[in-house]
Amino acid sequence: MKNGDHLFLVDGSGFIFRAFHAIPPLNRKSDGLPVNAVSGFCNMLWKLLKDARNTDVGVTPTHFAVIFDYSSKTFRNDLYDLYKANRTAPPEDLIPQFGLIRHATRAFNLPCIEKEGYEADDLIATYSRLAEEAGADVTIVSSDKDLMQLVTGKVSMYDGMKDKQIAIPDVIEKWGVAPEKMIDLQALTGDSTDNIPGVPGIGPKTAAQLLAEYGDLDTLLSRAEEIKQVKRRENILASRELVLLSRQLVTLKNDTPLDVPLDDLILHPQDGPRLIAFLKAMEFNTLTRRVAEACDCDASAIEPAVVPVEWGAEAHGPDLDRGEAVAPSPDGGETAAEAAAVLMPTARPGEASPAGLARARAERFSGAVIDHSAYVTIRDLDTLDRWIADAREAGLVGFDTETTSLDPMQAELCGFSLAIADNRADPSGLTVRAAYVPLSHKTGVGDLLGGGLAEGQIPVRAALDRLKGLLEDRSVLKVAQNLKYDYLVMRQHGIVIVSYDDTMLMSYALDAGVTTHGMDTLSERWLGHKPIPYKDVCGSGKGAQTFDLVAIDRATAYAAEDADVTLRLWHVLKPRLAAERMTTVYERLERPLVPVLARMEERGITIDRQVLSRLSGELAQGAAAFEEEIYALAGERFNIGSPKQLGDILFGKMGLSGASKTKTGQWSTSAQVLEDLAAQGVPLARKIVDWRQLTKLKSTYTDALPGFVHPQTKRVHTSYALAATTTGRLSSSEPNLQNIPVRTAEGRKIRTAFVASPGRKLVSADYSQIELRVLAHVADIPQLRQAFADGIDIHAMTASEMFGVPVEGMPGEVRRRAKAINFGIIYGISAFGLANQLAIERSEAGEYIKKYFERFPGIKDYMDSTKAFAREHGYVETIFGRRAHYPEIRSSNPSVRAFNERAAINAPIQGSAADVIRRAMVKMEPALERAGLGARMLLQVHDELIFEIEDGEVDRAIPVIVDTMENASMPALAMKVPLKVDARAAHNWDEAH
Repeated sequence: MKNGDHLFLVDGSGFIFRAFHAIPPLNRKSDGLPVNAVSGFCNMLWKLLKDARNTDVGVTPTHFAVIFDYSSKTFRNDLYDLYKANRTAPPEDLIPQFGLIRHATRAFNLPCIEKEGYEADDLIATYSRLAEEAGADVTIVSSDKDLMQLVTGKVSMYDGMKDKQIAIPDVIEKWGVAPEKMIDLQALTGDSTDNIPGVPGIGPKTAAQLLAEYGDLDTLLSRAEEIKQVKRRENILASRELVLLSRQLVTLKNDTPLDVPLDDLILHPQDGPRLIAFLKAMEFNTLTRRVAEACDCDASAIEPAVVPVEWGAEAHGPDLDRGEAVAPSPDGGETAAEAAAVLMPTARPGEASPAGLARARAERFSGAVIDHSAYVTIRDLDTLDRWIADAREAGLVGFDTETTSLDPMQAELCGFSLAIADNRADPSGLTVRAAYVPLSHKTGVGDLLGGGLAEGQIPVRAALDRLKGLLEDRSVLKVAQNLKYDYLVMRQHGIVIVSYDDTMLMSYALDAGVTTHGMDTLSERWLGHKPIPYKDVCGSGKGAQTFDLVAIDRATAYAAEDADVTLRLWHVLKPRLAAERMTTVYERLERPLVPVLARMEERGITIDRQVLSRLSGELAQGAAAFEEEIYALAGERFNIGSPKQLGDILFGKMGLSGASKTKTGQWSTSAQVLEDLAAQGVPLARKIVDWRQLTKLKSTYTDALPGFVHPQTKRVHTSYALAATTTGRLSSSEPNLQNIPVRTAEGRKIRTAFVASPGRKLVSADYSQIELRVLAHVADIPQLRQAFADGIDIHAMTASEMFGVPVEGMPGEVRRRAKAINFGIIYGISAFGLANQLAIERSEAGEYIKKYFERFPGIKDYMDSTKAFAREHGYVETIFGRRAHYPEIRSSNPSVRAFNERAAINAPIQGSAADVIRRAMVKMEPALERAGLGARMLLQVHDELIFEIEDGEVDRAIPVIVDTMENASMPALAMKVPLKVDARAAHNWDEAH
């Protein structure tokens, strides 16, 4: 989020009870199901979404989420076992509506968020803090006094029943204290509803008077002996410990761990057909008509959704197989493709087109009923043999592994699951059978030490011998979610999976920027089914256990469901690839990278611990030197890492301008605040920025990297994510090697710690200015194309064009300015941004940009045409056809619209560059093999590939690497601008770069 954005946070649990008590009893006619709370909830939500600008809030949100309580037990019960002990059970008619309301939220295309162990208010507090720190405004849709402690100049509340906004003055008028004192007030008064003790005889008015007199709760307690009223004094003194406990209970936890990042709360357009299908299932006829009119949908043509009443309200747990940004897939042989084609949908009347077939398939599997009781546990080889034979006959099998770790290189295999589908007998339906094969589950469930092997399991080696034949059979298409993980796990057991599809990558190719691509998300979106959360099976926090300690029957329900859901998703997504002409993108850019990345991750890279240790010491010394300079500039010693103390120095003691406060009342000392102060010439701010950079490098890299060394291979194995960005760029984690700074001396020194094995060299092959070359190609800029063709320094050429300075003898500062403009234009830089970057006046920066467009008019034409295309279609395309969706580009909010326009302009350029290097990576290993070279590709970092090569092969390998990268787009695409790759060999990464 950013300045100008506006986040609405709906207290979903509050909405439920308001709706239930406001709407008279209402039952669905078809079966008598109580739905009054669901009806009230849907109407309140629809009104809020459609009329927000016309309410007292007076603004349309850019971001939106509905937050629910997960369950009654939270961390507060650990603090005080009587917390909410007096709460009665919810009305019987309300119980079946809790799950339906969560389903309704998703039907509205809104984030539905809850967190085990925390209350909705804690999540609201956390999102509010993060949004405010990002510069956004927040409206909390609730009238609950517990949330009033969150109100600030940027955070307000809204009572929809009264159409009243609650800001700081309203809190003061209502309770006699400012929002920041609400915690102290509630600690004194207690709360009978939540069974919070407080002080006997102290009500809100008295509490407000005491806080006005003594300032805050701590001062009041320390001076309680001074209170003149005897009874009041005695009660406060006697209740001291309970008051402090009450303060803990009422304080909202604004650092709650979030499963859904703040930036994922973007308000997307309503999915009219999906919402109508839900409303028709609930039999809400009036609201159905309103939605149909607003969305311009023919409600009569939309079938009611299948909405299971038992649909749960549990939160999702962490599970790598269901990860939102993990990688995926390659090579499906012709026989497998033919077998898969048998299972493609048959057209109904009027559905002869590929798009019609895809829609038909999605409709048939939406709301699929998944029966866990039908899952099978395979405990003997004969049964396993029969399942494998059935999979071969079907030519298609869903596959998933269960392990003890998220690290596939160190994970122990607990078991695997299979799913088989066959609709050849009945093309209008789909029958799925799923089973789990436990291999190493232990006895002593609940005991973290475990015990011996549980009974009724096939020996691991015998089972894998059978499985190997299936997974290495090219005539059988294997379907998985986040296949790269399973691929690596199987490689550790000598099995190489061939002929496969990955539902995560299918979704990514189809809907990048529209949704996330984890299994849970896709299952709910396309199947109307919420899978079992991982934490329900393995627990969470201190009580978590590894999967091998899960009881086999429980493990079967969870694991078989994964394979079942994945196979069903394949039947929905596969036809969409053809219908939406994304098959080529998936098969050339997505699926082939799975084995490539898996092998790169498996190889890893060596690091020199001594270099890191020395650098850690140097960084510590550098940070200590900065600390002394900071203390001298500040005139006193203080904790530089404390935002509060730092803020007091900068804005309290020194009285610097540009101060702002967080919701807790502290001065903001964010990176942007300090950078702004440094740009204004404040030496202390610059020193603090530099100190933070050094300490971050030390903690993130020099201190942390040794901890990532694999105990057996003695190398670092990063993990690559294919489906993490809208544009197609890869990202890495554990550790993240793509964020090591390359423009600072300290960052480059960290690269010196990445070294080649003895007798080998590291080769770095880096695309030269690839994004500018792509821009010259897509925008067809004659001057840029000619400069690249002639091998001219592009930044010097730009400076010469713009400023009339000869290339020969050009001052470095002039070239630097041209370089900043060249790269800034790609990212849609504003005059303000360019002014900050070059430390010049905004007017001068604006003139630079204006002149740039005058000298290169094709760039402005490209930008305008790209924005127009994105507004019309909702997406843009790379030169290889990859789509990056920006549904918010039509937003009525100017800041949201402008952000999406800038992203849409950049996406074809950055995405095309990402596609080029993907194609290079896919082609690289075959090219090296054809040349008889043993060079091994280890890392991909932005536009750079890193190899490890035997000393004697370096001279032969570099030309092959360079040629493969420079011709990566061929034969599919002949670029108008030549690609250029610089490659060097050295003992360490920095010297090779």
